[in-house]
Amino acid sequence: MHGPLGHRTLPRFVAAMLAVAAIGFASICNGAAIVGQTRRVEPERKVTAGIEEMKAQYLRPELIPFPKDNPYTREKASLGKLLYFDPRISASASQSCATCHSPGFGWGDGLAVGIGHGMAKLDRRSPSIVNAAWGAIFMWDGRAANLEEQALGPIQSSAEMNMPIEQLMARLASITAYKPLFEAAFPGEKMQPATLAKAIATYERTVVSGRAPFDAWIEGDERAISDEAKRGFVIFNTRGGCSSCHEGWNFTNDGFHDIGLPGADNGRGKLLPDIAKMKHAFKTPGLREISRRGPYMHDGSLATLEAVIEHYDRGGVNRPSRSDLMKPLGLNAQEKSDLIVFLQSLASNLDPTAMPAFPR
Repeated sequence: MHGPLGHRTLPRFVAAMLAVAAIGFASICNGAAIVGQTRRVEPERKVTAGIEEMKAQYLRPELIPFPKDNPYTREKASLGKLLYFDPRISASASQSCATCHSPGFGWGDGLAVGIGHGMAKLDRRSPSIVNAAWGAIFMWDGRAANLEEQALGPIQSSAEMNMPIEQLMARLASITAYKPLFEAAFPGEKMQPATLAKAIATYERTVVSGRAPFDAWIEGDERAISDEAKRGFVIFNTRGGCSSCHEGWNFTNDGFHDIGLPGADNGRGKLLPDIAKMKHAFKTPGLREISRRGPYMHDGSLATLEAVIEHYDRGGVNRPSRSDLMKPLGLNAQEKSDLIVFLQSLASNLDPTAMPAFPR
């Protein structure tokens, strides 16, 4: 298959590995279990060292990164949450950011493609905003350079929320209680598109996946995940090739690849037409909470994680723009099942997100 200034502390995480992985190494060590005791020590040491090296790449960060020009404040995040859930920021006053990026669906919408203005279907699936604070570029095609820019895009899009920014600012100004909230969050900066974007982006950066069973295993609890999940982790980082793109604690390198899905959508190729490999290329999504975020892919064309694994196993449509990383894998049924169990271990027990009371 990144601003130290203004960081906000996450819930506590133990940043150490306390034990080695007990994952049924016999299948990896090529029969080491039948070799004499003195003969199998060295292979086991090598495998254990390899697993520990892999695990070290996935330790959770302790801080949320906020940009220097938009540092975290409680007032800013609170205002951002109000704006994020308020449907009055759309032309119809019936759509909010949360309509397409809902906490109930892993911060997506559970649909194959998003629904825009006038209940019209959009061309692409609504991506999750979970862990967006660590993102380097946004939208499926990378057309937004940061979260502040991304926040204003769907609002103004005629296909999505269809709300011209000048009309939105006038509407918000007519809601008496919003003015003091903007002043508290942005003293002396007034209610304007830039502060609107900063508030929403600040709230979005606080949407962070919780501590999952996988994290407990990374931190040393060998009982936190099953042997199947541990084997799946090894496949993810070796034969499956998944970690080539889904890397690090958030399981993405924010890169763009054509993974061989059929369809005419040119993806990032529309923005970079002179780069052949960007045709049909889309952003690599993170995998945290992935089991709650189906259907999958930029077009929602794969309904289940099982279908996703089958797609990668086959290698996708072979065309000039297809990523060089895509190729048939030849995984057997057990390996595919282990991969699924591993991906399920990335889901956390998130606390429910309370709806705010909107200003009047």
